[in-house]
Amino acid sequence: MRLVELDTLRQALVGLPGSSGLSTEQRKRLTIAVELVANPSIIFMDEPTSGLDARAAAIVMRTVRNTVDTGRTVVCTIHQPSIDIFEAFDEVCYAFSLHLKKFENWHLKLVSI
Repeated sequence: MRLVELDTLRQALVGLPGSSGLSTEQRKRLTIAVELVANPSIIFMDEPTSGLDARAAAIVMRTVRNTVDTGRTVVCTIHQPSIDIFEAFDEVCYAFSLHLKKFENWHLKLVSI
């Protein structure tokens, strides 16, 4: 719970989307936490910031960064990241028009289409 910054919500009910319980951003972090229970060495995330405002996206990506800092590899797809989120990635692969450019020396992977 600490890794995904949900300690304060330890006893909270998930609730119904949009009406009660956890916010969308908190639900995304909870989903990450559920996946981490299995202690995977690599985690694939498809659009972890989809549907979030800039603040919520930054919080979710901080959780992703915390996960990487534990030694796990995280591979994400993400569209139109803010500059702050973009700079949080360790490795970036751009896919466009069937071309691929790769930038080395990073551990967290981002694929932007």
